[in-house]
Amino acid sequence: MEIKVSTEQGRVPVTELYVDGNIYSISYESFLSKANELISSGTRHILIDLEHLPLVSSAGLRAFNNIFNRLRELSPDIIDVNMRNGINAGTYKSPHLKLANPSRATRLALETSGFSIFLEIHPYVSSSIAAF
Repeated sequence: MEIKVSTEQGRVPVTELYVDGNIYSISYESFLSKANELISSGTRHILIDLEHLPLVSSAGLRAFNNIFNRLRELSPDIIDVNMRNGINAGTYKSPHLKLANPSRATRLALETSGFSIFLEIHPYVSSSIAAF
């Protein structure tokens, strides 16, 4: 797995992670380590480009969840109870983490696991950046 990082200026600075390869039990730690390094350096809005990510396993989904929680802790947008109620109602989407260009299999994994309920998934990077 290879990770490339760039920054795009939208309404806020957006750090883009381009993942080339699978995020699974062998690679999720390096992916999560890179994301945590960026967050520790001040990144508060992350877009993960999944165009070249054919497979995301449960370990990869845990990494997404960890990134979501870390960004939320650093920049809470609403109180936790309202966020949980919004997730349950299908009305809450993270303002800090978005996904773009998922393969069919990755989209299915995100939908089946419930991540699509609280993370915006866009077909293009440009629409993802505009959504921040």
